[in-house]
Amino acid sequence: MPSFLLEVGTEELPASFVGSAIQQWQSLIPKSLSEQYLTSETINVYGTPRRLAVLIEGLPAQQADRIEEIKGPPAAAAFKDGQPTKAAEGFARKQGVSLEALEVRATDKGDFVFVQQSIPGRATADILKELVPAWILGLEGKRFMRWGDGDIKFSRPIAWLVTLLDDAVLPVEIENGSERIKSDRISHTHRVLHPEPITISHPKDYVNSLRSAFVEVDPEVRKAKIKAQVEAISQEQNAYTEIYPDLLAEVINLVEWPTAVLGKFDEEFLVLPAEVTTTVMVTHQRYFPVFKTAETKELLPNFITISNGDPAKSDLIAAGNARVIRARLADGQYFYKIDLDKPLESYVPQLEKVTFQEDLGTVRGKVDRIIKIAGQISEQLKLNAEDSKNIQRAAFLCKADLVTQMVGEFPELQGVMGQKYAAASGETSAVANAIFEHYLPRGAGDKLPETLTGQVVGLADRLDTLVSIFGLGMLPTGSSDPFALRRAANAVVNITWVAELPLNLQQLLEQVVADFVAAYPKTNLSQLVQQLQEFFLQRIRTLLQEERAIDYDLVNAVLGENDPEYTERALKDLLDVRNRATFLQEIRNNGKLSEIYETVNRSTRLAAQGELDKQQLEPTGLVKTELFQKPSEQAFYDAIVQLVPQTTASREQRNYQQLVDAFSEITPKVSTFFDGAESVLVMDENLDIRRNRLNLLGLLRNHARVLADFGPIVKS
Repeated sequence: MPSFLLEVGTEELPASFVGSAIQQWQSLIPKSLSEQYLTSETINVYGTPRRLAVLIEGLPAQQADRIEEIKGPPAAAAFKDGQPTKAAEGFARKQGVSLEALEVRATDKGDFVFVQQSIPGRATADILKELVPAWILGLEGKRFMRWGDGDIKFSRPIAWLVTLLDDAVLPVEIENGSERIKSDRISHTHRVLHPEPITISHPKDYVNSLRSAFVEVDPEVRKAKIKAQVEAISQEQNAYTEIYPDLLAEVINLVEWPTAVLGKFDEEFLVLPAEVTTTVMVTHQRYFPVFKTAETKELLPNFITISNGDPAKSDLIAAGNARVIRARLADGQYFYKIDLDKPLESYVPQLEKVTFQEDLGTVRGKVDRIIKIAGQISEQLKLNAEDSKNIQRAAFLCKADLVTQMVGEFPELQGVMGQKYAAASGETSAVANAIFEHYLPRGAGDKLPETLTGQVVGLADRLDTLVSIFGLGMLPTGSSDPFALRRAANAVVNITWVAELPLNLQQLLEQVVADFVAAYPKTNLSQLVQQLQEFFLQRIRTLLQEERAIDYDLVNAVLGENDPEYTERALKDLLDVRNRATFLQEIRNNGKLSEIYETVNRSTRLAAQGELDKQQLEPTGLVKTELFQKPSEQAFYDAIVQLVPQTTASREQRNYQQLVDAFSEITPKVSTFFDGAESVLVMDENLDIRRNRLNLLGLLRNHARVLADFGPIVKS
């Protein structure tokens, strides 16, 4: 069966685009082949800084013949009095069939005319000629460019094309203005190690042919080589090199023939904070730092780079890399010395010159808001004087390092340098650590702040951002979230959950919004509070389902569906809503939920037809025992009376197992009320009796609502 090779040769591509393009083709190419009724045995997508390639093996020589059913006009329009109309004649003519070939069939939208067409399979070569340009020009990425006088946009100029179907060149041409890029079997290889082009004789020879010319087209092989070489050098040095996943993913696509090279820098730079040195290496130079051990993370004056040059020139490459990093570290050393000449506190006034957001003023103004919100959180949590003092101090200093020279040059170090400079300025460890921690988590999977001071300042910072940006009407839409508001709200919820903070988020939102509206009087206070409530509920819902693996219906049961009472309850006690969702999942998994489900759910559904509010728990005055007609009603009533103290205790102690146990005990009595010899008709013709019975069911529903709204729960 035929094999096909496509190689798109380019000028050096951005590493991020190489990885993205490979992923896009891995999805796009199989899908487009399937749409053309073509199968294959294997599809391998490759990429290097100078090329993207796909090798497809086991293709058929042509599509299989097939029968297609084509739908035409409605039968009423195609035939009148049993005779074909112009609509039928036109449809038959368009399909190239006789009128006798038309069939009338019933569909869910009425009778329609159909015709069956026999479609002969097209040659695979002809189809590939059409698909190849679409595969190439269908790729998406950032900052695409035009070149020459053409209109084609691609990540970098396309220099050559290889298209082979078995041992023959499949003629493909891409027109770009006056330039025509025609396919051939000529590929270009390593610029230094093999500057001469090579000829690809057959698609199956592609990987080995390129490999013999010092180009490893398979990124997974390059990845394995890089890891093995880095680890080998580390072992030779009796040291440890951390292979950062993001850095590894980038350097894989920066080289075609990787060679790990050990470099060295002056030991004088070891006095710099390790975070500065590693940031220079990893973020700015794409070097791997070398440590004495994995445990201590004490830096050695070495680094490992991944070269794309001549391995025989590794010493020269190492020396060049050393000169580059020396200059960067010397800058860092200078900035560090200058920054330390003043205490961190002295940088705070300079925040007046830094804009937070055009309509929201300066970062200095934001700091004042963080201080106030942090104080409100401290009051809520009833923190002692020392903790409150540390929180206020950390809030005051948390953004000061933004105007230091080090952070100005290396923005990635915000918070890190604040911690270093705070410690050097004599601030307490609680304050210094909080300056770093208040930025945590910086992204998905990052650690959370571990100290109370860092947690509170981090919450205050994010709440200010959320309220302020929402207050300007700049809500996230779709995938657009320039201020990372979803991440900020997720952090607020996760910090609260992990730190077990008894936070009343509803009250905080109302306080912070009120302060914002005082400064921006045109803002609608109630609308802003509602928008923030809905936004946080969305984040809580997502976190419970995706991170806590709670079933969707159980999440609905604790958050409610268009239920203001439950909305407010969830935001007033984030710990409780998490605990209730987790508990529901536990009792579903162990079968306890199914024991009470039918009784409570049935009661909940029927109670909706009554008028009883959802807060009442005490039956006295709501249920008239003199209206009872059967013993099952009295038994139901007595069970509710006994349930009141148990529900009250369960709610106060957040002990929901106690409530479920109580429901398990009364379930038989409620079942008798519904079914059997003593069952009653809830919707009795006598309105007083009907109301009485609906109130009984409403009370049971209300007791259940202390745990969850059973209405959204589906049967296991």
